[in-house]
Amino acid sequence: MSWHSQAGEPPILIPAIGLELRVRLPPEATGGAVTVIDTVNAPGFGPPLHRHAETELFRVLEGRYLFEVDGQRFFAEPGDVVSVPGGAAHAFINATEAPARQSVTILPGLDAAAFFTGLGAVMRDGVPDREALNAFGKRWGVEFLGPPLRL
Repeated sequence: MSWHSQAGEPPILIPAIGLELRVRLPPEATGGAVTVIDTVNAPGFGPPLHRHAETELFRVLEGRYLFEVDGQRFFAEPGDVVSVPGGAAHAFINATEAPARQSVTILPGLDAAAFFTGLGAVMRDGVPDREALNAFGKRWGVEFLGPPLRL
């Protein structure tokens, strides 16, 4: 099966966490092996601390990020690749004053369009409490552990 990503497709927007996301390679294009997404994170924003079974590879395209992976904090800059093994507690935040971009590879693949569309609905009125996030995350095998990082 071949797949062609359309650059003009509208992004998935989650304003509560300053996220704009496009699915570049859905799991069905790779037999479920891989999903690739491109993200734009607003200044000072990132996801809540969380973990899941999938491994993620974050390639910083633009900007500077502060990552936390299993309690270790470090910065990543354009060209850096951050590997987050499945099961590792992680979060990150755009540490700049401008939008920052990443390409994220998820292994094995997951339906990122459905996940992030659902997360956007849960976060429509802001970031809900951990109980509400985990009620959503349970279906996806995602455990939310704490708030987003702060600089």
